[in-house]
Amino acid sequence: MSELNSQIPAHATGVVVVDLDRIAANWRALAALVRPAECAAVVKADAYGLGATQVIPALVRAGCRTLFVATLDEAVAARKLAPAATIYMLDGIIKGAAGAVREAGVIPVVSTLSEIAEWAELSTSRKDRLPTALHVDTGLNRLGLAAKDIQSLVMNGHGLDRLDVQLVMSHLACADDPGSPKNEQQREVFERLAPLLPTTARSIAASDGLMLGRDYHYDLVRPGYALYGGQAFQGGATPVEPVVEVHARILQVRDVAPGQTVGYSATWTPDEPRRVAIIAAGYADGLFRHLSRQSGGDGGRVAVGGVIATIIGRVSMDLITIDVTGIEPEPRPGDLVEVIGPNLPIEAVGSDARTIGYEVLTSLGRRFHRIYRGAES
Repeated sequence: MSELNSQIPAHATGVVVVDLDRIAANWRALAALVRPAECAAVVKADAYGLGATQVIPALVRAGCRTLFVATLDEAVAARKLAPAATIYMLDGIIKGAAGAVREAGVIPVVSTLSEIAEWAELSTSRKDRLPTALHVDTGLNRLGLAAKDIQSLVMNGHGLDRLDVQLVMSHLACADDPGSPKNEQQREVFERLAPLLPTTARSIAASDGLMLGRDYHYDLVRPGYALYGGQAFQGGATPVEPVVEVHARILQVRDVAPGQTVGYSATWTPDEPRRVAIIAAGYADGLFRHLSRQSGGDGGRVAVGGVIATIIGRVSMDLITIDVTGIEPEPRPGDLVEVIGPNLPIEAVGSDARTIGYEVLTSLGRRFHRIYRGAES
């Protein structure tokens, strides 16, 4: 920990360490697992909070040629970082934005007949048909063309013949649970609906779906969370390694006497003398208030020199308090404590906060210093 402390400015309240080599290795491992299907990379939400500016070039150098983002702004940024990549935009075409999508040179994943019609209108004045991906809803009931929409496409076209459909995709609702009958139900719907659309590449699996077996790989898989070390699949370990650590600095160490209280709303009171440390991290940095601990209840955890210490009292915007009673050597102001890392993986932090690792990653604040290791960082 002292080595890490020496790599950040003295004023830094915390540090996020991202291993780009591991992200690249995770992509290669998943690509090998699903071959001959193509392995794309989902880099939406600033590469799940880890920094698209650094992550995208690392993935491209590893051999990734297809990226998925959510919004047009993300697509424009990704295009600058990966000029030769195929970039799909999952949120599709917001009404009136078709021209901007065309100028960005990315492929919209369209989910409605109106999007298809608006995109096709631009194709009428172009020699080449505009590239398109079609999102088919197979049971998630979120974005996607319903079965009746696909029947309407078959009967009326809606301008689809003026578009170059490069991908037909869907998204699984319960891919993390290999025992869920929903997975096979959705795959069967996909098998029934996809042939009604133009013959092209197909995709249904993301990070967990690709672990369900080759029947779910089709032509392309779209891992996101797994690339960043996430282990959400309940049927066994995904062949990836952790890529991120988060550490925060101790600002003060103090004694709390029995009967005194800690933090806002005085929710935690010790029954005996306790030694506590105040840490420069709070919900503005991604530590959810659900990590707060009341007297007699459970709360979040950090690791101090490899020893687990519990969060006590309320998580506030900039600070948390932890119980360091009996920890040797005693922590000192300026020391770093582990918030995410070998002792506290993303899933454990998510479980403590009554959420999921995805939310933990994408909620990491931008105040902490960032260190990128590897991949010509």
